Amino acid sequence: MTKEKTTQSAFEIAKERYAAIGVDVDQALAAMKKISLSLHCWQADDVTGFENQDAALSGGIQVTGNYPGRARNIEELRADILKATSYIAGSHRLSLHEIYGDFQGKVVDRDEVEPAHFQSWMEWAKANGMKLDFNSTSFSHPKSGDLTLANPDKGIRDFWIEHTKRCRWISEEMGKFQHDPCMMNLWVHDGSKEVPANRLKYRRILEQSLDEIFATEYKNMKDCIEAKLFGIGLESYTVGSYDFYLGYGAKKGKIVTLDTGHFHLTESVADKVSSLLLFTPEIMLHVSRPIRWDSDHVVIMNDDLADLTREIIRCDALDRVHIGLDYFDATINRIGAYVIGCRATQKAFLQALLEPAALLEQYETEGKYFERLALQEEAKSLPWNAVFDMYCLQNDVPVGEDFIAGIQAYEREVTSKR
Repeated sequence: MTKEKTTQSAFEIAKERYAAIGVDVDQALAAMKKISLSLHCWQADDVTGFENQDAALSGGIQVTGNYPGRARNIEELRADILKATSYIAGSHRLSLHEIYGDFQGKVVDRDEVEPAHFQSWMEWAKANGMKLDFNSTSFSHPKSGDLTLANPDKGIRDFWIEHTKRCRWISEEMGKFQHDPCMMNLWVHDGSKEVPANRLKYRRILEQSLDEIFATEYKNMKDCIEAKLFGIGLESYTVGSYDFYLGYGAKKGKIVTLDTGHFHLTESVADKVSSLLLFTPEIMLHVSRPIRWDSDHVVIMNDDLADLTREIIRCDALDRVHIGLDYFDATINRIGAYVIGCRATQKAFLQALLEPAALLEQYETEGKYFERLALQEEAKSLPWNAVFDMYCLQNDVPVGEDFIAGIQAYEREVTSKR
């Protein structure tokens, strides 16, 4: 029996099994088609960008590993991204940091960047059926230091304000071009290795900088503000903490970005979703996997991811939650890292869509908590994998582990020769 027939046969059995507990598998597959992931361009080149290939990564972040084959220019980066998406079912987006502009070998400082530097990206994305999202870049720059938008030095602060204003302008033009809002994420690493004399001082400056940045209203982009727990070398104090951005987002109607690596490891990011949905317009996700600290490991199917995707589906919030990935692993094949993380995220969403929600709600309403817990546990071992295999088959991407051979071949023929 061919793999296609085996997949079809297993799918039919799974469909019957799910129908027995009131789950419509076809409806779940239809919902999966609406889920677009925003792939992070920086996985392909270790957050190097195209400003200065020799510049060291700084600003409270780092990439570990030195696996051969890193993308060295815009052509290689684009080729690697397309290779990765060929193994990921569905239509997806691409998230760019400002340092990935098409600068044509010219020196363009961060306060000089314009939409023209991303025109070729817009055209490339359109030609390849993708939409673009965007990020301002505060790290790896001579003026980064420990403080950018929260810097008391007006000259440095104004430099980063201008940079961020221009990034919003670029995002607006991207949104216009693609006829779909561009999600513009703002994250700065600002903080201190030791506790400062006055925490409020820097947060007040950051608030004022943000107010100036957001003074211009746009229609084709959406502002997202991202918190962080700490940065390397800035462990004791983070100006843009979660509490800061939650308050700012709720007060000013901005989208709060939840990066799953930017919280204490015992915190449940899933538990934050329902609260944010009540008080902020939408949510931006950066799905990552922290190990002891924000180490940005490749996303895998673990309990944290499953809890997060279940919560989104239970809240019926797919139209209000934007799903981006954010990790950078240079210890393994970079294209493989893309595919593993994206497929893991898709699997988690599919499992959530296949949850017997109606029956669980009924048990809860009737006070049947034993039955509710029992069904939640049984649902974990239902044949969701057969449904995911069919999802891949329907989207003409490799079923199961078949993508491994293709990535190995690309490494032999392309990336190993760089």
